[in-house]
Amino acid sequence: MRKEINLGLKILALAGGVGGAKLVDGLSRLDLPPDLTVITNTGDDFILFGLQICPDLDTVCYNLAGLENPLTGWGRAEESWDSIDEISKLGGPDWFRLGNKDLAVHLERTRRLRAGERLSEITFDFCRSWGIQTVVLPMSDDPVSTIVKTNQGELSFQDYFVKLKCRPEVTGFYFKGAEDCTPAEGVIQSIKQADLVVICPSNPWVSIDPILAVPGIRQEMKKKIVLAISPIIGGKTVKGPAAKMYQEMGISPTAAAVAAHYGEFLAGFVMDTEDQELEQDIRSSGSNVLRVFVTDTWMKTRQDRVQLAEKILNFAQQLIKGEG
Repeated sequence: MRKEINLGLKILALAGGVGGAKLVDGLSRLDLPPDLTVITNTGDDFILFGLQICPDLDTVCYNLAGLENPLTGWGRAEESWDSIDEISKLGGPDWFRLGNKDLAVHLERTRRLRAGERLSEITFDFCRSWGIQTVVLPMSDDPVSTIVKTNQGELSFQDYFVKLKCRPEVTGFYFKGAEDCTPAEGVIQSIKQADLVVICPSNPWVSIDPILAVPGIRQEMKKKIVLAISPIIGGKTVKGPAAKMYQEMGISPTAAAVAAHYGEFLAGFVMDTEDQELEQDIRSSGSNVLRVFVTDTWMKTRQDRVQLAEKILNFAQQLIKGEG
């Protein structure tokens, strides 16, 4: 069964943040991995010290390369902090902690961007240097900025998320520049060629919605078999502010809310056993009966990632065959 599921299957994954990075890492580490392409969120990209910082893109790449900090899931393993500590002593901004290895990535990326190269080209070369076989694409080579509407006014995502530690109350979001950007080269083609599109357990509001805001992506998604994995377990998120965001916007933070968020194009939905009582309601929501798979979705170890990836591909095979 494993060989039947994985061999030759083309999967397109949408990912951002630690949850998405862990799942695509699990998919890539299967004994017979699928033909996997990952579209990453770049709406939380920003400039600091004159450098182009791409947090979600780097988190995905670091995990795929096995370079991530195992305690946080983001940043680099065996990192050192001399540069940011010295900046702090000099009175510079130290609210966004950049390790020395991480800093080197931003320096080289920025140098090449200023030389006129595209972010997608640079990402391809970085992945090759790190030994990553998976195709990783930024959603766009054009700048898109996630703006968080809050009770303290409109904030850039990193100001809200890191500098203010998600304390302001959220009222909404928009994606500055999305309407004028174009998908990075290969993005639309990878969706068209995919047998299955997987929406990873990433924050729907600020990791996945920016990707869907890029012209053409949502339209192509509607033509494909799509499944999503809930990042909310028992009303909470493993990491990040997704549950808090739902609650502050008057929506109960549940797996059912996540399913409803993507309802217009979902064929399948994966949620944790802790939320099993919601299964029937989710199945019958919307105009079509949604296929639901309930399993343990916590990814505490690298083996957990692989096991969840294998279970998802088994479920995906049922969707592709129209079973269940």
